[in-house]
Amino acid sequence: MPISFDSPPRRANLWLMVFALVGASLVWLYPDAEQQDSANHFLFSRWAAIHPVYFVSVWARPLFTLIYFLPSQFGYPAAKLFTVGIGLITAWQTFRLAEGLKLRRAEMIVPLLWLQPALFALSSEVMTEMLFALLFVVALRLHLAGKITAGMLVASLLILVRPEGFFIGVLWGFWILDFGFWIRRLVGREIQNPKSKIQILSCLLLASGMVVWWLAALAITGDKLWIVHNWPHDWQVDGQANGTGPIWWYAAQLPLIAGLPLFVPFLVGLWDLLRRRKLGFATSSFLMLFGLHSLMFAFGWFGAAGYARYFVCISPVIALISLVGWNELADRWSRRWLQAAGLTLAALTCLVYVDSIRFSRDAFAVKAMSDWIHLFHPELFKVSEGTHYTRLISSQMYPRALFNRDPLENAAFTANREHNLNLIRQSPEGTLVLWEDDTGPQWFRLQADDFQDAGYELLKSQEFKLQGYFVRLPWSRFGGWRLQRMHWLYKRPRSQP
Repeated sequence: MPISFDSPPRRANLWLMVFALVGASLVWLYPDAEQQDSANHFLFSRWAAIHPVYFVSVWARPLFTLIYFLPSQFGYPAAKLFTVGIGLITAWQTFRLAEGLKLRRAEMIVPLLWLQPALFALSSEVMTEMLFALLFVVALRLHLAGKITAGMLVASLLILVRPEGFFIGVLWGFWILDFGFWIRRLVGREIQNPKSKIQILSCLLLASGMVVWWLAALAITGDKLWIVHNWPHDWQVDGQANGTGPIWWYAAQLPLIAGLPLFVPFLVGLWDLLRRRKLGFATSSFLMLFGLHSLMFAFGWFGAAGYARYFVCISPVIALISLVGWNELADRWSRRWLQAAGLTLAALTCLVYVDSIRFSRDAFAVKAMSDWIHLFHPELFKVSEGTHYTRLISSQMYPRALFNRDPLENAAFTANREHNLNLIRQSPEGTLVLWEDDTGPQWFRLQADDFQDAGYELLKSQEFKLQGYFVRLPWSRFGGWRLQRMHWLYKRPRSQP
């Protein structure tokens, strides 16, 4: 008997099976990520048992590190597959949310979620936005089901995953207390059913996650102000650490946020919901983060970098808004081939976007360098013979994930060249170095020659022309080839020949 997909849950499950295969394929095809943050978060989680401060670190994110601790013990690919699982659960929860809201074609929310290019790229990486999205949609479902206290408790955990959790928590408080109530009170209008003190005090539950973080940090570090002292130096109000951009930056990024061409139904849905004053929780959360990140990047607040991936945090409501617009457009143009063409174009756009990310290709060069040193210098990895290397310094984080090295073992490089030169000079004998000609010089002002001048032996240099699997454009810009040069260097102990 053939399997029937005549119900929304079954059709949703079919979509989930498709994207499970897609996610697993992305893990296999792209061993690293768009940015070094992915390998960083993996290493923080993997080594948290050795360095418990990672469980309460501002940058490592406490709840993220805790949840990823177990899968990270099985290696970087396992942690990336765990993220795929989080994405699938998020999609199912978003589908259930759409069903609960009685939205038609609820199963379509799965592709409308996964075909957001920013989410598609992060779905197979070890990044915090995906976990944030899952907690966010779970909290929303609890809230809309009338389980207000449970919803607030889950929402309070968002600050333990990403900074956006603070602003979502403030917005959540407005939802609980009814923003219209406070507007009426400010203008002096008569208020029916005024908010009780108990209702107002109940909003303190939204701070419970922060209290748990503070208590855990105090227990692990003994520092009452650990969070303040551990605050990243470039997260200052006016730091502009990652530059600035125009105020309309995120408006131009909508195709990466909602999808191409799926930003069209998103805009249709947003306008329709605002006009009819429906699904205020969805429109307010999107508009709040949209306005907030636009201002932060325009003025360079808190090291904002203008990444579209920040909106993966609220990808479930972006998918909800898109579904409203999709339904409206589908009612006007009911041709199935047009809908299929839109989804096909969206999928191709996501694939092109991921395959065009030039930095992620460095993982192929790192793997080639790893294979070479294991083949031609196996003595460096033979602990029993006493010839193994004792420390690994790298200009990127993926080699540390590949070699399973303690993140604190790496030199504490900064942007100060003299400081970094002193670090490599003081590094002990037996130090192995994998350096490259992009991140190393740009971030740390060091070239491979600087290591040789400091007494390191050059074992190998190799140049790579890195291209995507599918996108092979004839230039060095987005989508084109990436030239990279990598170097193995070794500070040989005097006792070794």
